[in-house]
Amino acid sequence: MTTGELVLVAAIVLCAIGLAALAVALVRVLDALAALRVEVRELRDQSNRMISELRVSTDQARDAVGAAREDLIRFDRVLGSAEAISSAVGRGGGAARRVFATPVIKGVGVVTGVKRAVDRLRTGGERFELVSGESKRRRA
Repeated sequence: MTTGELVLVAAIVLCAIGLAALAVALVRVLDALAALRVEVRELRDQSNRMISELRVSTDQARDAVGAAREDLIRFDRVLGSAEAISSAVGRGGGAARRVFATPVIKGVGVVTGVKRAVDRLRTGGERFELVSGESKRRRA
């Protein structure tokens, strides 16, 4: 064997070893790609489930917000009515107080005066004192 043939055989052996190493690397890359495809498929399935659940919960939240908005509008109307009633009662109460305050005070004064007069008439304008078991009249 000549040197040229020996170099040629060494090159062929080295190429065969390199080709084998390349084949092993390609098989490992193919295995990794297959595992990656499985993971991507599982991730896609999970994300599709999560997106559908998110859509459902978003629809529920939208319905809840709509119902809350309707309740808030109704509450606002009720509150506006209550405020209108309160202000009307406040104005009416103030007017009633102004209208009836003076006559009521005068009426209470008249009743008190009549009560005192009846008490004096009942006692005859005299006051009685008890002195040692007998009653003595004294002019008031």
